[in-house]
Amino acid sequence: MEKFENYNKSYINGQWVEGKSESIFEDVNPYDNSLITKVRLATREQVQEAFEIAQQAQKKWAKSSVEERKEVIRKAAEYLKSHQDEIVSVITRETGGTVLKANVELHLTLEVLEEALNYAGAIHEVREVPSAIEGKVNKIYRLPLGVISSISPFNFPMNLSMRTIAPAIALGNSVVHKPDIQVGLVGGSIIAKAFEYAGLPKGVFNMILTDIPEIGDEMLTNPIPRLISFTGSTAVGRHIGEIAGRNLKRVALELGGNSPFVVLSDADVDQAVNAAVFGKFIHQGQICMIVNRFIVHKDHYDEFVEKFVSRAKSLPYGNPSDPNTVIGPLINETQLKKALSYIEEAKKEGATLVLEGKREGNVLTPFVFTNVKNSSKLAQTEVFAPIATIIKAESDEEAIEMANDTEYGLSSSIFTSDLNRGEQLALSIDSGMTHINDQTVNDAPNIPFGGNKGSGLGRFGNPWVVDEFTVTKWVSVQEKERQFPF
Repeated sequence: MEKFENYNKSYINGQWVEGKSESIFEDVNPYDNSLITKVRLATREQVQEAFEIAQQAQKKWAKSSVEERKEVIRKAAEYLKSHQDEIVSVITRETGGTVLKANVELHLTLEVLEEALNYAGAIHEVREVPSAIEGKVNKIYRLPLGVISSISPFNFPMNLSMRTIAPAIALGNSVVHKPDIQVGLVGGSIIAKAFEYAGLPKGVFNMILTDIPEIGDEMLTNPIPRLISFTGSTAVGRHIGEIAGRNLKRVALELGGNSPFVVLSDADVDQAVNAAVFGKFIHQGQICMIVNRFIVHKDHYDEFVEKFVSRAKSLPYGNPSDPNTVIGPLINETQLKKALSYIEEAKKEGATLVLEGKREGNVLTPFVFTNVKNSSKLAQTEVFAPIATIIKAESDEEAIEMANDTEYGLSSSIFTSDLNRGEQLALSIDSGMTHINDQTVNDAPNIPFGGNKGSGLGRFGNPWVVDEFTVTKWVSVQEKERQFPF
C-alpha cells in the first residue's frame, strides 16, 4: 500500500524535491481539521527551474513513438487502478468528498487516460492538400505545441488535473503542473506517482506544490509555456486571459458557472426532482457544472418545491468517509462563511427560506430558497454550496429567457416530454452544454467540454483537445522547377 501522505514534495525532473520556501502549508481534512501532512512550499525559482527542465525534456519527448506514449498512458492508468482503495481514501480525506464522489472522480480520471490512447497518434500525421502551383506538394503536419502550464482547482482535483495532463503528454508536450495546495496530494502527488511508475522520461511532467503568495504569477508570465490551462473562477480566468493575451499565449480556460435547470410545462416532475437532488447536492454543490438555479414553470412550481424539499432535508450528512454520507464538508471555513453570507443576503432580498439547514463544523446541510428573482444576487452568483434557488417562470418562453440571463454559460438542462422541442430549445440556451431530461453535472472524455461567455474558452475532450494542444504546420515541396515572373 502507498502512503500518499509521504509524497508531500514537488516532483521536478523525475525527483521528489523539498520546497525551498520558509513557508510550510498544513494540509488538513476539511471535515475534522485533522492534519494529513505538511508541505514546505516550492519557490518561484523552483518553478522557473521546472519550466526550463520541461522545455529541454519536451524536445526529446516530441520525437517519441506513438506506442511509447501509449505505453506510458496505459501504465499510469494501471497504477491508479491498482491503488484504488488508497486513492479513494485520500480523496475523501483531503477534498471532503464523499465515498461516492471519490469513486466518481477516480473513474473520470481513468476515462481521460483511456481516451488519450485514441488520439496519441494524432501528432506527426501528414495530409496533403491541392496546390494551384504546378509541381508543388502541400503537406500539413500536426506537431506538439511545447510546454503547457497547468493549474487545477480544489473540487475535483485529480480529474480536472488529468484532463490537461493526459492529452498534453499523449500529444508530445511537457507539463508544469500546479494543483491547489489544499488538495496537493490528490491533484498533484498521486498523478506524479502514476507517471513515475509508468516510466515517463524525467522532466516531461513536473508538479509543483506551492501557493500564489509564494510564486505570484510565475505560472502565467514565464516565457516558456505556450499554453496556460486553468480550471477555476471567472475572475482569475480573466486575469489569466489578460496576461496570456499580452504574451500571445494560448489558453484553455474552464471557468465559473451558473447552470440553469429548466422544468417546462410538459415535464415529468418526479423525474425532474430525482435529477435535481443529485445535480444540486453532489459534492456539496462544489462543482462548476452544479445546478445553480432551478427555473420551474408555474404549473409545476408548488409540486416541484414540495417534493424537492422533502428529498433535500432527508439527505444523510456528516463524515464523508461514511459510505452513506451524501453531504460532506465544504473545503474550508472561508468557503463556508461565504456560503452563510449568501444565505443572509438572500433573506434580506426577500427570498423565502423553505428549508433551513444548519452548520456543523464545515458541514452545511441543504438550504432551499423559493420566490427568488432571477436578477437577485443569490440567483446571479455561483454559490458553490448546498444552497438551492428555485425560481418561478410564467411560461416556457420566460424560463428559457431567464436561463440565458447570466454572465455564465457552462452547463444547462431542460426537462420536457417533447424531446424534439427540447433539443431545439437546447440550441437556444447560450451555454457550452445542454442536457435534456438530465441534470447539469455530466462529463465524458469524448465530448467538447467547455463553456461560453464568462464560463471559459476552448474545449476539452477528443478530438477537440487535439487542436488545443497541438500546432499545425504547412510544408510545401516544389518537385518541379518553378517559373517566376521576374
